[in-house]
Amino acid sequence: MEYREVLRNIGERILSETRTELYLSMHFLGPALGSLFPVMDLSTTTVGTDAACIRFNPKCLMTKYIEHPFWLKRVYLHMLLHCIFRHMFAWKQYEDGELFGLCCDIAVESVIDSMEIPAIARPISEKRSAWYEKLQKKTGVLSAQRLYRYFTSGERDYAQEALMEAEFGMDDHSFWERLDQQEAPENPEPQAMAAGASLPLIATKRMNEEEWKKLANKVRLEVTLGKEAGTRTGNFLRYLQYDGSQKTDYREFLKRFSVTREESFVDPDSFDYGFYNYGMQLYGNMPLIEENEYREATKVEQLIIVLDTSASCQDFLVQEFLNETASMLLRGDHFFTRTRIHIIECDDKVQNDIEITELSQMEEYAKHFGLKGGFGTDFRPAFAYVEELRRQKKIEKPRGLMYFTDGKGIYPKKQTDYDTAFVFVKSEDPDTSGVPAWAMKLFV
Repeated sequence: MEYREVLRNIGERILSETRTELYLSMHFLGPALGSLFPVMDLSTTTVGTDAACIRFNPKCLMTKYIEHPFWLKRVYLHMLLHCIFRHMFAWKQYEDGELFGLCCDIAVESVIDSMEIPAIARPISEKRSAWYEKLQKKTGVLSAQRLYRYFTSGERDYAQEALMEAEFGMDDHSFWERLDQQEAPENPEPQAMAAGASLPLIATKRMNEEEWKKLANKVRLEVTLGKEAGTRTGNFLRYLQYDGSQKTDYREFLKRFSVTREESFVDPDSFDYGFYNYGMQLYGNMPLIEENEYREATKVEQLIIVLDTSASCQDFLVQEFLNETASMLLRGDHFFTRTRIHIIECDDKVQNDIEITELSQMEEYAKHFGLKGGFGTDFRPAFAYVEELRRQKKIEKPRGLMYFTDGKGIYPKKQTDYDTAFVFVKSEDPDTSGVPAWAMKLFV
């Protein structure tokens, strides 16, 4: 056997054993652990991932296996979390890729340090603890995106960033730069796992962002339903929920409340020029068919929007939400020209109810909106008010209700007979634990 083949086999066996140890300690990672196929790559001196493979230098793995076996489990988990959080796919969006890579390392290490799992747990140094405390005060959730915004919002401290890189850097991020150029190995042969463990390899194709998003959802479900939830996994579940797996485009979400009906519109696309020309030729000036004056469209016809006007909900966030809704109304691509929208302002009681029937009214309302009330939040009065309007026949059976809030309040227990969504601003890191199971959570 060639020397190169021997090195490759040793490296693959080390990674296989490391993967098995992680699986035995963290079963909830099972859906993701088998998704990275080991590949020897001498372009690196350490180890890194391109979201499909773990690319390793065998000398590094052999040295660490003998001298620091604990490091192998940490770096394997470190790379796996990069994939679950899809850091390498977001890397190109940032001007300073090196800084974003550091932010990704800090985010991942903070999650690992919060886990109470003996296989990867270690005492956190005072220096690392101090950095965590300082950064959490500034950013709340230690996500890579928030950390990057923090580091670039003021004057850069390059010396401190270098110290952080030495502290938190674990793997080689150069493979992120070559993400589109690398191919996953075709039809890899499955490797034997340790006795008692069953974890098949599935990395037979390039793992794209969408594939990792699906795996992240599976892992989140495993954590939520498993015994580890809220105890051994630390901040992992919280980060998974924040990381964007539930992030939704507001425009796309509105389609849930759409109905299909005819609207007045000259539709040239359905116009048959054959009949038109035949009539002009036969009669000289009499076409046999003209453009349709109506077309079928699927848009929002009726909607209820409730705005949380409590003291904890910030004015400018509500304003941005209204501006976006007004913009879509004026474009007419999501709402019919004749639309009925109820905008209910509520804190611990209903403060105001504005009915929008013309597109211009929404724009005017958005311009002059200001928070009224400012007391505590109770979501129940708004739902009771909607039921009262229905009893009075002022509202027909609504298609849906969207409640814009920060999540702090008393939720209703009774399920509605229409779609209900609580709308949260993603950057505000809302507490959504109280949202009823029958309601939707929309992060915009």
